[in-house]
Amino acid sequence: MSTLIKTNAATTATRAQPVQAHTPAKRNNSIKLLDEAQAKTNLLGMTQAQLADYFKSIGEKPFRSTQVIKWIYQQGVTDFEQMTNLSKGLRDKLSANACVIPPKVIHRQYSEDGTRKWVFEVTGGSLVETVLIPADDSKINGRKTLCVSSQVGCALDCSFCSTGKQGFERDLTAAEILGQLWVANASYMTDAQDSLDDVDHSLWENNVTNVVMMGMGEPLLNYRPVVSSMELMLSDHAYGLSKRRVTLSTSGVVPKMYELAQELDVALAISLHAPNDELRNELVPINKKYPLDQLMAAARNYVFDVNPRHKKHVTIEYVMLDGVNDSDVHAKQLVALLGDLPSKINLIPFNPFPHAGYDKSSNNRIHSFSNILSEAGFVCTIRQTRGDDIDAACGQLVGQVADRTRRSAAWQQSIKDRENT
Repeated sequence: MSTLIKTNAATTATRAQPVQAHTPAKRNNSIKLLDEAQAKTNLLGMTQAQLADYFKSIGEKPFRSTQVIKWIYQQGVTDFEQMTNLSKGLRDKLSANACVIPPKVIHRQYSEDGTRKWVFEVTGGSLVETVLIPADDSKINGRKTLCVSSQVGCALDCSFCSTGKQGFERDLTAAEILGQLWVANASYMTDAQDSLDDVDHSLWENNVTNVVMMGMGEPLLNYRPVVSSMELMLSDHAYGLSKRRVTLSTSGVVPKMYELAQELDVALAISLHAPNDELRNELVPINKKYPLDQLMAAARNYVFDVNPRHKKHVTIEYVMLDGVNDSDVHAKQLVALLGDLPSKINLIPFNPFPHAGYDKSSNNRIHSFSNILSEAGFVCTIRQTRGDDIDAACGQLVGQVADRTRRSAAWQQSIKDRENT
C-alpha cells in the first residue's frame, strides 16, 4: 500500500545515522534465536482462540491462553521461565515445544524528528520495513503511530508506488505482522544503541498508540493473518488499542471490504488517488476490476452497515501528483464522488523515487486543492513529511523482494530502455 522503494543496506546506512545492525540474540530472558522457530510452535501472533486450541492440543486448560497472551503483549516477556503464574511443568513443556519470536531486526534507524525505522528479515531472506512516527517527539506520552507491512512486496502495481515495482513474493504471517508492533514497543525499553535482546521487561510499557496497516502490501489480500493480528491489537488481554486507533488501508479489494465490515470494527482508509475511473485505472489498476461505483458502495456499507458497532467515517488517501490528479477539476470531481460519504481526506505530498515518472505537486497547488475540499464541507489534512532523513517518509522505505511476478525485472529493464533512448 505505502510506496516503498527498494534500495540496499549500504545506501540506507549512508543516508541515516545512527544505524544499528542486529546482533545474535543472547540466551537470556528476552528474544531467542530465530532458527528455534523452525522446530517449535511460535505463539506470537496467535489469537486467544488459536492459543486456547494450542493449549488443549498439548493437554492443558484453555484459560492458559489468557495468561500467556498477557505475558507476551502486556509484559513483553518471551521466556516461558519468567511466566511465574504458570506451573513449572507447563513452563518446561512450553520451553521444549514452543517459542515467542518476532522477525529478525537487521537494521534500525532513528531520525532526529523522533521517527524510528526497522528493517526486518523474514523467513526466506526477504526484507520488509516498519516505521514509527511520533506526532510530537517532545511529548513523552504523545501519539506514536506505527506503519505496519502485511506482505513481502505487493501484487497491485500502482503506477506511482515503488513497492509494486518490486513485485510480490508472499504474505506475511501473523507472527511477522504482530512482531513489528512487538519490536516497536520494545525499542522504548532500551537505549537506541543497545540490542533489543537487552530489554528490561520490568520496565515494559506499550508506547505505540496507533497502528496503520499501510506498509508493504495490500492488507485485504492477506486477509486472515491481518485480521488475526488486528484482533490482538484490539484485545484487552493483549494491546488493548481503541478500535479508532487501528486502521486498515486498502486500494479497494471490494469483496473483502464487505467481509471486514461484518467481522471486525476498525478504522478504514481507502487509497483512492484519483476521482474518476479513467485516471484511477492508470494509477491504481485494481480499479479495472473494482471500479469506483463498486468501491464507493463498499465504503458506504462499511460506514452504514447493520453491524451495531457503527464506523464513523472513512479516511480517503490521495497522493498529490503534479499535473496528473491535482487540478481544481479533480478536486471538484472528488467532492462529487464522495457525496454524503462521511470522509476525512488526507492529501499526501508525493515523495519521488528514482525513475518514478511523477513529481510532487507544489505546496500552493496542494493548498488550493485542499481549500476546495474544505469549502465543500470535508475535513481535509495535508500529511506532514516525517523521517525523510532516514528514508522513512512515505515512499522512501526499503524492501527486498524475491519477486515471483517478474515485475521487478520488467521495471528495471524499462529504466534501462529509457536511459538508452
